[in-house]
Amino acid sequence: MKRREFLRLSGTATAAGFLSGTSLFSASRSQNQKPNILLIIVDDLRPELGCYGKKVIKTPNIDRLAQQSVVFTKAYCQQSICNPSRTSLLTGKRPESTKVWDLATHFRTHSPDLVTLPQYFKQNGYQAVNIGKIYHDFLPDPVSWSRPEQVISGVQLYQNPKTQERMQQLNEAAKAMGKSQQWITSTLRGPATESFDAPESQYWDGGITDTAIQMLQELKGKTPFLLAVGFIKPHLPYSAPQKYWDMYDPLKIPLPKNPYPPKGAPLFAMNEMYELACYEDFTHIAKPTERTLSESQVRHLKHGYYACVSFIDAQIGRLCDELERSGLRENTVIVLLGDNGYKLGEHGSWGKKTNYETDTRSVLIISLPQAAVNGKSSPALVEFVDIYPTLCDLAGLERPSHLEGTSMVPLLTEPERPWKIGAFSLAVMGFSRRFLGKSIRTKDYRYVEWRDLLSSRFIAHELYDHKIDPEENINIANNADKQQLVRQLGGLLAIGWTAARPRMNAK
Repeated sequence: MKRREFLRLSGTATAAGFLSGTSLFSASRSQNQKPNILLIIVDDLRPELGCYGKKVIKTPNIDRLAQQSVVFTKAYCQQSICNPSRTSLLTGKRPESTKVWDLATHFRTHSPDLVTLPQYFKQNGYQAVNIGKIYHDFLPDPVSWSRPEQVISGVQLYQNPKTQERMQQLNEAAKAMGKSQQWITSTLRGPATESFDAPESQYWDGGITDTAIQMLQELKGKTPFLLAVGFIKPHLPYSAPQKYWDMYDPLKIPLPKNPYPPKGAPLFAMNEMYELACYEDFTHIAKPTERTLSESQVRHLKHGYYACVSFIDAQIGRLCDELERSGLRENTVIVLLGDNGYKLGEHGSWGKKTNYETDTRSVLIISLPQAAVNGKSSPALVEFVDIYPTLCDLAGLERPSHLEGTSMVPLLTEPERPWKIGAFSLAVMGFSRRFLGKSIRTKDYRYVEWRDLLSSRFIAHELYDHKIDPEENINIANNADKQQLVRQLGGLLAIGWTAARPRMNAK
């Protein structure tokens, strides 16, 4: 079926039009001009930003972009850990289908011929270019891109010379033990935080921004492009230029309201701060139930996280400014997201990996130039697996048949329209025994069902009522008066994502 390329964005277009793949741009553009795509992925960015109603972290540039965008306040990743989340986003398939549940598995191990989002755009005339962390660190996918991965030179993770010297000594010791460079890079950790007065361009994310700006200048006037820019912060370690640390008074940084695991939840359902424990100044920490982080440590770690978010906010501002300066902005879709949520001491833990709201809910902002609904928020339940089909529709491309998400284009003109009844995520937890937890988040509830990964035997379940317990502190799955609800949500979970598709013609 031939698709129309353009439609004036008036906010009155029908859902049926969007489902036919109509592109969502001003009719004043050339009928043959496809939109550019700027995809920005930020590692471990939780929705604690001004545009999400949180004023503690200073993010003026992201907030400015949000005024030119639709902000999705209920956006969920499919698994709250880097590799599975990014794989799902970039393939348009869920972790159950990709079989990528950990940091080590490349999706082409199980699906060698799967066409990724950038690969599909490349096949349809786009220059697909990646800068920074898009796929997981050591699992690149060269076939996805039009060019080799851009090299970022002259940058360091830590800027303090004493720390650099210590890391070099550790590197040499590991090499003497026969460890590979990949093992060294992925395993050796210095301090969890660093504040140092150094030029931004010497940090990885400053170098990524410099390279992305150069690439925008190079791509201007050529074929349409999909430029994917992956920022590394605020992922640990929290190392950022001193001026971003100076933006915050540590004594005014709020402590988590719920520094304890959910009551009545299985202990294996909460991650054990494995990531933070890799850093040399936090090797002593134990399980969340033991609450081994002091108040001063929590404040200091949050201080570092906040500084890194403000640092990344400045880099995003630089990218957006370059789009404006170069004249590319009027024909560029911007998608900004965090690859997963993140705990900052909530539930007595740190980091991500679980099925809880803190981990699965993240940032998603989609900006179309001069759209009528820009500056509004959408409360619709959306998933990162929806991004691939959405970008296909915005570019006027037929959606590949393998996609398991739903195009969000109708929400870009009617942000509050009826939508999905649920968003799905999963987590794999445990060590000697592995447990697979599947979660459905509806408007009012989160239900999680845990089964043995190998035998599928039922192990435990969790239910949280967001009307009265938005922080998911009390598991009510075993309450006698909730059993009918448990059965209903369990039935939806068993059917899976096909049961939660939106009714596109509903009003």
